[in-house]
Amino acid sequence: MIDCDSCEMRGRSCGDCVVSFLTIEVRPSDRSTVELDDDQASAVSALSEAGLVPPLRLVRPPRAS
Repeated sequence: MIDCDSCEMRGRSCGDCVVSFLTIEVRPSDRSTVELDDDQASAVSALSEAGLVPPLRLVRPPRAS
């Protein structure tokens, strides 16, 4: 699960993140959570590595001990 609300890059790198790319006009009011299964994540990774879509820019904050 990609939770944009917890991403430390939110606002700074959203425009160049695959989540923004995938949700443009599809769900303009709900961009905070996107769920990908393993096959979908592999496909997004392959598309990103080929330069066809922006990469995932998700950076999770460090966990508190």
